[in-house]
Amino acid sequence: MTLVDMRADEQHRPMTVDDLERLPDDGRRYELVDGRLDVSPSPVSLHTLIEAKLSGFFNYVAAPKGYLALPGAGINFNADRTHHRIPDVVVIKAEDFVRPYLVRPPLLAIEVVSESSIWRDYHTKTREYAEFGIPAYWIVNPTMDEPRIVELRLDNGEYHDVQQATGKDIFATTFPFPVTIIPDRLLHADGLWNLSGEEDD
Repeated sequence: MTLVDMRADEQHRPMTVDDLERLPDDGRRYELVDGRLDVSPSPVSLHTLIEAKLSGFFNYVAAPKGYLALPGAGINFNADRTHHRIPDVVVIKAEDFVRPYLVRPPLLAIEVVSESSIWRDYHTKTREYAEFGIPAYWIVNPTMDEPRIVELRLDNGEYHDVQQATGKDIFATTFPFPVTIIPDRLLHADGLWNLSGEEDD
């Protein structure tokens, strides 16, 4: 089934994750919003570098035992499986890992902003992730003059801006575990797991 066929069929019934499994494996990111297809372009190399650095840093440096960082993990937001998002990186308790897709809110969702995803990451997903009950949401923006990390925390069903760090400033948080990151380090291809600015071995 082609993407055109899927879009035509979508006009008659809500799509589910079963439909996504029949889409071409072409590098694009296929998500669902209330049964409607939401397609994002293939990520550029800087985007994938930041995903790799964050998930590697969490898994091999920062996260205590029992936590797991996953890049590009699909999440079903409802029992009908008509709302399906794929955050760039999520942090979960290892006990919440299920196949084929996650079904419980992760502790942390991270989106890496691209030119085509600015509205989606800052507005659409902020609302959706809050409604789903994800306790913390980071927006990493490498498209600015200097990279920026924004940390949002859920309170009474809404996200509130906790902090922002730009360039060589220190981003330090205690949730879901203590983490210190210098945003500028996310852009360096060397020192893959070194995000806190310490000297590489």
